[in-house]
Amino acid sequence: MLKQRILTALVLAPVMIGGIFYLPITQFMLFIAAIVVIGAWEWANLAGLKTALPRIAYAVFIAALIGALSYFDAVQEPEVLYLAFAWWMLAFVLVATHPKFSAAWSHTVTRLVMGVFVLVPMWVGFVQIKSYPFNDYLILFVMFVIWGADVGAYFSGRRFGKRKLAPNVSPGKTWEGVYGGLLATTIIACLGAWFLQDNTSLSLSLNQWLLIIATTYVLTFVSVVGDLLESLLKRHRGIKDSSNLLPGHGGVMDRIDSMTAAIPVFALALSAFAGNLLA
Repeated sequence: MLKQRILTALVLAPVMIGGIFYLPITQFMLFIAAIVVIGAWEWANLAGLKTALPRIAYAVFIAALIGALSYFDAVQEPEVLYLAFAWWMLAFVLVATHPKFSAAWSHTVTRLVMGVFVLVPMWVGFVQIKSYPFNDYLILFVMFVIWGADVGAYFSGRRFGKRKLAPNVSPGKTWEGVYGGLLATTIIACLGAWFLQDNTSLSLSLNQWLLIIATTYVLTFVSVVGDLLESLLKRHRGIKDSSNLLPGHGGVMDRIDSMTAAIPVFALALSAFAGNLLA
């Protein structure tokens, strides 16, 4: 299993790095759209579509939504991001109170609608972040926050974990893991702010440093919610992974679950505060 994970990572890493950091905007939009469409194919399984044709149809539907947003030049509109933020606050309630409201989302159609709010805003968020100055830095920063939250939570949870975070959703996750993730992302936020200041003409005030750290905490929180939401649906479906497309890693959704929440929220934060940070 470990060998499979390493080999898959060695293949995926250069593809992701090349796609995210070196593609021009049009090709970048298509690259992220391809990831989202594959994720949609897996989400259809999480929603309860077990045969190939309906799952493909759902993936095509998500692709059509992305195409419509691009065609009508609505990619830069902030409304999609506000809707995504509202959705992730609702998702937090669903996860935190599970199984109290499980009847509200147990129907396949409801979970397919949930997939729209999970997947499409991630594409919009990526495209909007790519349009900012220092876009490569911004994308790298949010990715490090997501990875840092995951890695910090894993090691802190294994070493100190006692109090269960969401025992009805993901019994292995603990509050001590969350604290470890927050510690890791605090360090990343400080390093990111220092790097931005040191490698640009920007001079960050104390308030700007605090704004970066606060935004990082919000990203850490929503990344955990994204992870738990997918765990909730996998638990409901009785499956371990969203698919077996990535040997040793499960499926694409298993790799981007935290990202689906953090990317649109980060893009929303940039739309609100970028003038205070990047001007």
